[in-house]
Amino acid sequence: MYSQSKAPAKKIQSCDWPIEQLPGLSAEEQLQLENCGITTTNILLKQANNPTTRLALANKLHVHPQYVNKWIALADLARVQSVGIQYCGLLLHAGIISVKQLAEIPTHRLHKQVMRLQVATMQRRDLCPTVDLVQQWGFQARMLTVDG
Repeated sequence: MYSQSKAPAKKIQSCDWPIEQLPGLSAEEQLQLENCGITTTNILLKQANNPTTRLALANKLHVHPQYVNKWIALADLARVQSVGIQYCGLLLHAGIISVKQLAEIPTHRLHKQVMRLQVATMQRRDLCPTVDLVQQWGFQARMLTVDG
């Protein structure tokens, strides 16, 4: 009898983006975040990692906490390589607010939600990401939740 050695699973890297690339931020909000030392999405996630620090950041920036929560959700989703800054806003508008939630939702259900959103807002089915891409989002999200 012999033992088969398995190739180590490829580790998925969490993506970090310049804060100015995060969708939905005005130039003023970008500048305010940069003045607070928040220049990347990972720094934002680290500095506003719980409700208390999010509220403190909102107060410091003189914005409603809802905005900070939105930025956190976008930054978290953008950590997934295949989602990135290109699709994090689409996922947020489709009701996905975290990598954990993305990891747990069945592919077919998420694709249906994204398709419904694309048709409702753009009246175009052809702009919807493919099922394969949506499946990749879920796979990479699961890898990130396992890796931490």
